[in-house]
Amino acid sequence: MAVYAIGDVQGCDVELDVLLKRLRFRSDRDRLWFVGDIVNRGPRSLSALRRVHALRDNAVVVLGNHDLHLLALAYSRTRRLRDGDTLDAVLQARDRDRLLDWLIARPLFHYDADLEIAMVHAGLPPQWDLRLARSAAAEVHKALRRNPGRLFARMYGNQPDRWKDSLSGYDRLRFIVNCFTRLRYCDARGRINLKLKVAPADVRNPWMPWFKVPDRASRDVRIVCGHWSTLGYYNHYNVLAIDTGCVWGGSLCAMRLDQPREPVRLRCRMQHQIPDSA
Repeated sequence: MAVYAIGDVQGCDVELDVLLKRLRFRSDRDRLWFVGDIVNRGPRSLSALRRVHALRDNAVVVLGNHDLHLLALAYSRTRRLRDGDTLDAVLQARDRDRLLDWLIARPLFHYDADLEIAMVHAGLPPQWDLRLARSAAAEVHKALRRNPGRLFARMYGNQPDRWKDSLSGYDRLRFIVNCFTRLRYCDARGRINLKLKVAPADVRNPWMPWFKVPDRASRDVRIVCGHWSTLGYYNHYNVLAIDTGCVWGGSLCAMRLDQPREPVRLRCRMQHQIPDSA
């Protein structure tokens, strides 16, 4: 059995199909990890979602910010489509409810004890160890099961910007969701900056990539993530980042997790959208 992690698909289903053939993926023996953002901005969000959904137990999927945006459109009256969204086909599909019921049950964080590897869409604040990350993800999952519309109505915003154990209510849930699905930069004290989206070479002190914060609590855990196309493929600090920007004309990346291998990258045929607030 081979286990592959695959970067942000973002509706690029044609590329995903070709990549799986290149990997010689077989659903009767292999397993795929998706780092989130299955949908949006690419031209085939519905077919990408259907493909991943059809994999059932052969796929492990964590939620990304674009997946949550789709769910917010479906479950909250306050969320609206944005310029560049490619989610209409999903929202109007005959199997919409089945797909969305499956998607909303996906976790924000996954840890495989056999492989000793964790997966998250974006990142972890430096104060969180593995135990706290798993607990925080479970809190949001519980809130989604209880009343998704209420959570989505209060989920958006950049505050609070620093973790405290005393955080409560929707402030606590919002911070958790922001870290798992939007985090790129923070400072040495753990204050997060959600507005910075550029490559690390273009950032000045005190900001640094979340995984470079000295003595971060999760430093001993191998973490696979996506979300950060301007970072690209990155394999340092016990972090494997595999968002190589397929939807922006880059490539779709797969990395074998159960055996050391070089990444497999499928070059995207075209730039599907113009990036703004990815």
